[in-house]
Amino acid sequence: MHISSLPGKFGIGTLGQEAYAFVDFLKSAGQKYWQVLPIGPTGFGDSPYQSFSSFAGNEYFIDFDLLEKEGYLKKSDYENIKWGTKEESVDYKILYENRFKVFKKLFENFEKKTPEAFHEFIKVNTWVKAYSDFMVKQKRFGENFDGEDRLYQMLQFFFFEQWGKLHSYANDCGIKIIGDIPIYVAQNSADIESEPEQFLLDKNLKPIKVAGCPPDDFSEDGQLWGNPLYDWDYMKKTNYEWWVRRIKHCEKLFDIVRIDHFRAFDSYYSIDSEAENAQKGEWCKGPGIDFFDEVKKHTNIPIIAEDLGFLTLDVKALLKQCGYPGMKVLQFAFDSREENDYLPNNYPKNCVVYTGTHDNNTILGWFDEASETEIKEAIQYMRLTKSEGYNWGMMNTALSSIADTVILTMQDILSKKSDARMNTPSTVGDNWKWRMKKNEITDELAEKLKTQTKIYGR
Repeated sequence: MHISSLPGKFGIGTLGQEAYAFVDFLKSAGQKYWQVLPIGPTGFGDSPYQSFSSFAGNEYFIDFDLLEKEGYLKKSDYENIKWGTKEESVDYKILYENRFKVFKKLFENFEKKTPEAFHEFIKVNTWVKAYSDFMVKQKRFGENFDGEDRLYQMLQFFFFEQWGKLHSYANDCGIKIIGDIPIYVAQNSADIESEPEQFLLDKNLKPIKVAGCPPDDFSEDGQLWGNPLYDWDYMKKTNYEWWVRRIKHCEKLFDIVRIDHFRAFDSYYSIDSEAENAQKGEWCKGPGIDFFDEVKKHTNIPIIAEDLGFLTLDVKALLKQCGYPGMKVLQFAFDSREENDYLPNNYPKNCVVYTGTHDNNTILGWFDEASETEIKEAIQYMRLTKSEGYNWGMMNTALSSIADTVILTMQDILSKKSDARMNTPSTVGDNWKWRMKKNEITDELAEKLKTQTKIYGR
């Protein structure tokens, strides 16, 4: 479950009281991990996978109550502002229109009593200056004013201060946080502007080639993501310094990290930047084991490889060489019963099984929309009963598998249907919005989850 999906009064989940309450819930439910989506500031479409920066944090997650306790805000600065119309959904338009009012007031107070820790933060995190310069040029809030760059630096300071305290609290409660690294960066990002040499760009900083996926059974045009590709030749000459820096940054924020689209490190799909779709791209050789050997020299954070989709023997060999656990998605197990890698009886021990990810429907939503054949196969294979609940039956199948680690989605634990889906790939406008309601996590639910987890020795 992402930070944005936490309940609360600010229109989106924050790093405040409800985040700590959720950690308490995980502890009482006997859990060990909390996996989040990428935590960077989001741009058009609100996708965590299209961020303004690979290093910055999402300022929407900053909690105002915590700042009020520290004397940087008064309750009257934010309590009477409309933050959304539905408790269970994020309204990004309202956040965009109203957050800046509070940020500006916060900045006025911050300038009057800037803590010494802020100067140390700027000194240690050298990326902050490039990020703030980039954001000023974005005119994100429709105006420019003296000190706007310092406002963005201040927001990053408060984000990382609040994140660090929550992370420490989670660790003290026996909970490790799993982060997420999108493989590509957004074209409109501080990364592209401040370090263009890392990417395949022309002299105007426009992509020469862009990322995507070729046509398949789901899309005859393929997927045109549009992200700039890396200049892997240049990166190799610098011993992949940019990537090492990125993963070392994640090491401060998370206990484990999932790397998105792992197969592109073996070979990646390259599409002409002028193309209208992904039909005519070509496969290019990625950096391979050379890259991961360099990463391992400088970092120690455990990595989960997002190895979903069509995998060649070369990709499988690279995963084995790296030693990272790959991912298994239980919802993918029933489209074909022949040699399906997602069926639990075919799992290796070194893997992480998900009933579904942020890109999947909820379990109950899946049962509403899957084919009759898939539903029949699923019920038969997992011995599902309506009295237990199909969602709990599928989660228990994952828990009972040989996989070292199991990640469940909060929507499935809450028995949600399709309207709680986080993202539908290749669509824009109705994604990344779902939120949990304030009173939905109960002692009874924690006890039920704890019991099921304990039954299977997890």
